[in-house]
Amino acid sequence: MLKLLLGDPNARKLKRYQPLVSDINLLEEEIAPLSDDELRGLTVEFRGKLAALQLDCQNRGLGTEATLERERKVLDELLPQAFAVVREAGKRVLAMRHFDVQLIGGMVLHEGQIAEMKTGEGKTLVATLPAYLNALSGRGVHVVTVNDYLARRDAEWMGQVHRFLGLSVGLIQQDMDPATRRTNYNCDITYATNSELGFDYLRDNMASDIAEVVQRQPNYCVIDEVDSILIDEARTPLIISGQIERPQEKYQKAAEVAAALQRSEEMGKDGIDPEGDYEVDEKQRSCTLTDEGYAKAEQLIGVSDLFDPADPWAHFITNALKAKELFVKDVNYIVRVSDAVIVDEFTGRVMPGRRWSDGQHQAIEAKESLPIQPETQTLASITYQNFFLLYPRLAGMTGTAKTEEVEFEKTYKLEVTIVPTNRLRSRADWTDQVYKTEPAKWQAVANETAAIHKDGRPVLVGTTSVEKSELLSALLAEQEIPHNLLNAKPENVEREAEIIAQAGRSGAVTIATNMAGRGTDIILGGNSDYMARLKVREQLLPQLV
Repeated sequence: MLKLLLGDPNARKLKRYQPLVSDINLLEEEIAPLSDDELRGLTVEFRGKLAALQLDCQNRGLGTEATLERERKVLDELLPQAFAVVREAGKRVLAMRHFDVQLIGGMVLHEGQIAEMKTGEGKTLVATLPAYLNALSGRGVHVVTVNDYLARRDAEWMGQVHRFLGLSVGLIQQDMDPATRRTNYNCDITYATNSELGFDYLRDNMASDIAEVVQRQPNYCVIDEVDSILIDEARTPLIISGQIERPQEKYQKAAEVAAALQRSEEMGKDGIDPEGDYEVDEKQRSCTLTDEGYAKAEQLIGVSDLFDPADPWAHFITNALKAKELFVKDVNYIVRVSDAVIVDEFTGRVMPGRRWSDGQHQAIEAKESLPIQPETQTLASITYQNFFLLYPRLAGMTGTAKTEEVEFEKTYKLEVTIVPTNRLRSRADWTDQVYKTEPAKWQAVANETAAIHKDGRPVLVGTTSVEKSELLSALLAEQEIPHNLLNAKPENVEREAEIIAQAGRSGAVTIATNMAGRGTDIILGGNSDYMARLKVREQLLPQLV
């Protein structure tokens, strides 16, 4: 009813951008005849205007906020010309011309909003527009992706446009030394993952000398898969820790005690303990001993008080119970040789070198009878939510943002604008199917996969854990369906490139753990040419289960 009375607010937003799209299209005729050097010369001209503005603000003694506000107005004025220049560079360097809807997506990002664009509509190319425009101020632009592969791919692929126009492009990868990081952060446009940006920020704040700092003052940021980073992972803490010495035998004894204690079948109510030694709150991810459990634990350990300051045990017992009930092998972690290696719940990838803090990792090592490494204490920590709020201007893009619009607005003050597709969608999106029991669901998935495989169509099945992927693999094996399994197990990780390269072949069946964070690009027939890459979810694979 409100839409009928007031009209669609998203349509009104899109209508506001149309005059700018017309201006850019008119400028295309003027810019197309320019030589490469003349095109690059426009970048110098744009930067000269902003440099003159910054000098004027400095002479007037204006503060940072006032200067940024004036810069923003100049950037808004330069937008049609800058976008026309990037469009022309895209045609010459990548043989890709930005569609009108992609120009609109670029405007949405420049205004510090979230652009919802369907997969396959070219969000990666869209990001080149606001990145170039906002880099003209010389304050730096960060383009954030969910993993190192995508950051490297985009820096090499889309970075060609920026380099052609005379801007410097940086890339932050996991194994870079501080000097290389500083050089890359000082570039006009830097491609990085959210975790690398966050950890570099923490290390900078721990630096004892300004020469050790690698990042500049945050300026403008475009986040790909913004709902995954700012909503799903928002409260994930990034932690830098240091080692502390604690007796290893306590972890081992606590694991033995936890194994002997019995879990309560239900939660206690009104302050009354339930039957059993401890209760588990899976939502809050916590374990709590009952009065009976305290007494039993003290008896098993041979102490009179678990909270005795001279010989504390409560913390060790609690961690051991959490390791027993809440940290599941092949779901939250895998055992690789003599290590318990964390599996990222968002990407399904193993995270070697990362450890849970506060003694939790040691409790898991004791549970699995692995060598116990020294415990760590937190030296610095920040969540993704708090980190990205440090940027004066933040923008993002994803295929699914409208459903989280209220949370984006409330937490980050980010509006969501739905950008229409370049062509009418011919694909049919089916509704979810719900099953009464989990075995019934997985059997239905296996049956559906088998039916599609018989038609010769490639299938990608996404699962949430190693355990689920292996369950489905066993069900497909029962039906003699040949398939590839891609999860955090070492034997599968080593074959990742081979599995991905073949996933688009006729009749191929691929089971991938949490594919959303993997950068779901398939290379057709193993061809590494960027132009041959197609998105799995909606372009390459006709059927996604």
